[in-house]
Amino acid sequence: MKLDLDDVALFLRVAELGSLSAAARERQAPVSLVSRTLVRLEERCGARLMHRSTHGLSLTDEGDTFAAHARRMLDTRDELAAAFRHKRAGPSGWVRLSVSPILAETLIVPSLPALYEAHPQLQLEILADDRISDMARDGVDIAIRTGVALGDNLVARKIADHGRRLCASPDYLARFGTPQHPDELAAHRLITSSASPGLNRWPWSARAGRPKGAVYLAKGHTRSDNSAVLLSLALRGVGIARVNDLLSRPHITRGELVTVLDPWFDRSSIPIYAVMLPERHRLPKLRACIDHWAQWVSGAAA
Repeated sequence: MKLDLDDVALFLRVAELGSLSAAARERQAPVSLVSRTLVRLEERCGARLMHRSTHGLSLTDEGDTFAAHARRMLDTRDELAAAFRHKRAGPSGWVRLSVSPILAETLIVPSLPALYEAHPQLQLEILADDRISDMARDGVDIAIRTGVALGDNLVARKIADHGRRLCASPDYLARFGTPQHPDELAAHRLITSSASPGLNRWPWSARAGRPKGAVYLAKGHTRSDNSAVLLSLALRGVGIARVNDLLSRPHITRGELVTVLDPWFDRSSIPIYAVMLPERHRLPKLRACIDHWAQWVSGAAA
């Protein structure tokens, strides 16, 4: 069986995207070229690899088998090429990163000049979205995720820890007063998440004297599904928000935010992971990025 690895890579993208036209747009190629590539692969395999219908594409049983082997072939090719590139000129090539907008803006983007200075052959594409991406379907190399359960099909490296604390702007506190006890929160304007209800369950500290695992259920006066907007709302004096330490710390240092009720609410650390597909985690370009961000985040958290 003679296979062109470029054809194999195109087959996998069609399978991941579920569309000939989407793969064609991504490659900036005619749909007819993509279709001919699939026909050529099926002829060389002697089997039908995809069902085509007006509702889209799906893999046949033979297509599933081919896809599993195809991924291993391409991963082996990438590892081999990366190993030789690394010996010649260090880590190189594109890295596709999925990260929340707020972490992208406050941590990843500021780290890039130093990353590029250390590894000038690297190139980064940043997918800034609060949703958790499908890494295989979206072609993501690294996803930055905080405190989430990880599936068996992913490899993760912890790059930092963070906690959360209640914050408000000096302007808000001047207008509405600084709460001295959690009972006073009912009279305040709270900022909550509409995308992650778990973030609105504020765990008590030991000082609060509540049963183990008890939480304060924050009822939002203002809500958003975007973490960057939540931080911006607090900075603008809209209300009190429970904010990631890594994000709030520079604003607290500059006096733009003030912590409130610190002793009453738990600040246990939550891990931040760099997550990869198992077949890609050994690539030098991914290791270089993650090593850099682990050092950078540690410095930001210090």
